[in-house]
Amino acid sequence: MRQEFVEWDRGACRASNATVIPSSHRNFDGTISVVWRESGPAPGDAQSYRPVTDCSLRATVFKMNANAPGFEAMQVLRSTLLVSLFFVLTGLDETWAQERFITLSSTTSTQDSGLFDHILPIFRSASGINVHVIAVGTGQALAIGARGDADALLVHDRVGEDKFVADGFGIDRRDVMYNDFVIVGPNTDPAGIRGLTDAQQALTKIANAGALFASRGDDSGTNRLELRLWKSVGIQLDPRGAWYRNLGQGMGPTLNIAAAMNAYTLTDRATWANFHNRQRLEILIQGDPALFNPYGSILVNPAKWPQVKFSDAQIWHEWLTTKPGLDAIASYRINGAQVFFPLVRGGTR
Repeated sequence: MRQEFVEWDRGACRASNATVIPSSHRNFDGTISVVWRESGPAPGDAQSYRPVTDCSLRATVFKMNANAPGFEAMQVLRSTLLVSLFFVLTGLDETWAQERFITLSSTTSTQDSGLFDHILPIFRSASGINVHVIAVGTGQALAIGARGDADALLVHDRVGEDKFVADGFGIDRRDVMYNDFVIVGPNTDPAGIRGLTDAQQALTKIANAGALFASRGDDSGTNRLELRLWKSVGIQLDPRGAWYRNLGQGMGPTLNIAAAMNAYTLTDRATWANFHNRQRLEILIQGDPALFNPYGSILVNPAKWPQVKFSDAQIWHEWLTTKPGLDAIASYRINGAQVFFPLVRGGTR
C-alpha cells in the first residue's frame, strides 16, 4: 500500500500558523522536504512530484510505501499538515488569509546586498502589497517562474531573460537597474592579477597559476557570466580539479568560503559592499565593461499560468520600473555609497 504526504512550501504560502515539522533538506525553490531520510541514496519507493499550485497554496505530494522506514512518523506528520491545511482553507487563519502579497522570484544578490530590506517596505507603504521573495540563483529563479510558482521575477542574466520571454513563460521584460561585477582575491595575489583592467586576462592568469578559484556553481546570473568568461578564453574547467572549486552556493556563502580558502571569486559589487567577513580578500579587478551587471523585471505570463496574481504583480512591476521604484533603488546606500543605479528604458545608462 502507498500513502501520500504533503511537502509544505513555506516560502510561497507564508501560513504563519501552519504546523511544519523541521526537516533535514531544503530544496532550491524554497520548499522544505518532510520525507524521512537515511544515509546513502534515497530509497527507490519514495518518489517526489512537481509542486501542485492553486494561486495561494503550494505543496509537493510524496508517495511512500507503507513498509518503508519512518512510515509511522510520516502518518503523524500527514495528520498534522492536513489539520493545518483545513484551518487555512476554511479561513480560520485570518491573518494569513487577509494578507495581500505577491511572490517574487529573485537573485541572492538583491537579497544579500540588503536592497530588498530597503525598498520592499517603501513599496508596501505605497501599495498595501507585501512581496514575498524567493532568493535563489537567476537560473533557479527563472525555473520557478517557468513553473508558474512566482508572480514576477527580478533577475540578472539578459540571455536567460530573453529566452524566458521568447518561450512564453514571461511578458513585458523591463530594464530596472545595474551595477557591476568585480573579481576579489587574497591580498597576496598569487596569480598576479592586481591592476589589470581585463577580466579575461585575469582569469587566464588565475588558471595558468593554478590559484584557487571559488565558483558559485549554482546557475546564477553571476555563475553564468563567469562561465561565459572562462569559455571566451578557452579554459576547460574541471569541477573536480585541484584549483577550481564548484560550490553550488549563493553569493554570500561563496564569499565566506573564498575568504576561508584564500581563493579568488567573482562577485557583484553590492553583495561585496555588504559582506563583512572579508579577512584577506580585496577587490583586484574592476571596471571592465564585460563585468557590467544589468537587472530586469519580468511578469509571469498569466495566459500560461492563470493562477498568478497578475494584477498585483503589475502594480509591483510598474512601481519598480518607474520613478517611485527607481528613486527607492537609487536611495539605497551601503556605508554611504550607492550600489545600484537605475536603468532607463531600452538599457542605456
